Amino acid sequence: MLTVKILGPGCANCKKLEAIAREAAAQGKLDAEFIKVTDMKEIMAYDVLTTPALVINEKVVSSGRLPPTADVLKWMTAAASPSSAA
Repeated sequence: MLTVKILGPGCANCKKLEAIAREAAAQGKLDAEFIKVTDMKEIMAYDVLTTPALVINEKVVSSGRLPPTADVLKWMTAAASPSSAA
């Protein structure tokens, strides 16, 4: 199962990013747990300067923008594959 974290204060873009991530997981039929991280100290621990940010399996893949669903699906698929040692 993938762990997908949306980092941000809960703004409109944070909600859009969560919707994009959920859509990508649905498209790829991927089993994912979605966690919203709104605590600034927790967000800072990821060395993220701008939100919203997307973290997949503890790896920051995007911050400060809303990536296309296709990109998020690609990142999730790569993180879900057992040979992803990247």
